[in-house]
Amino acid sequence: MPSTQPNIIITGTPGVGKTSHCEVLAANTGLKHLSINQVVRDRGCHDGWDEEYRSWIVDEDKLLDSLEDELAQGGHIIDWHACDLFPKRWIDLVVVLRTDSTKLYDRLKARNYLEQKLQDNLDSEIMEVLLDEARESYDEEIVVELRSDEADDIEVNVGRIKTWIKNWRQDQVQDAA
Repeated sequence: MPSTQPNIIITGTPGVGKTSHCEVLAANTGLKHLSINQVVRDRGCHDGWDEEYRSWIVDEDKLLDSLEDELAQGGHIIDWHACDLFPKRWIDLVVVLRTDSTKLYDRLKARNYLEQKLQDNLDSEIMEVLLDEARESYDEEIVVELRSDEADDIEVNVGRIKTWIKNWRQDQVQDAA
């Protein structure tokens, strides 16, 4: 039976505003905000801690096994810096947030990122690595690039995504009829 609620990935380089967007979107739509970093920690979907990058070493197989039944139900906003590991059949929309590199640098510096991690993330943003991954992993019509430079962008972006959700739900009703 098809899901009655979409699964949406909000992705982008660390510091682009994924979590802020997800929290506002969840509050405005009733979809569940699923922070993959939290899932990795809480469900033990990792192979330990990387001291250099100060992050968990994600076991993607454990992560996907942990999420499969949950995502099959639909109704989730997936918050993570990568999207290409999630099977196409699980995902209805991929939103790639992008930020001006100068603003991103300031945000990552404020998070006390180590210089190498900061530079790696800036390079990823400048080279559009996550946008390219999204475009290579999913059908073109479900990948959307949105700017996230200012706080006001969240409201505008959430409005656009809410409109997409409304249209998606209408399409599901029509397809079921």
